[in-house]
Amino acid sequence: MVEKSIELTGISTNSIEEAVRLAVARADVTIDSIRRADLVDISANIENGEVSGWRVRTRITFAVQDRLHE
Repeated sequence: MVEKSIELTGISTNSIEEAVRLAVARADVTIDSIRRADLVDISANIENGEVSGWRVRTRITFAVQDRLHE
């Protein structure tokens, strides 16, 4: 088996978990066989001295599909 990884950044004003879910859900639209999501970096957006949102850089890993050429 061969796997490939890409990085996406999920952004949420609600939670870290929602930011991860958004990144995975977006990847799932076009990628089959997602196997894992590793959190690479978590940062908070700050406005007026308060946390206003979350940015989570997520590494999405999926199986590379075997394709036979005709």
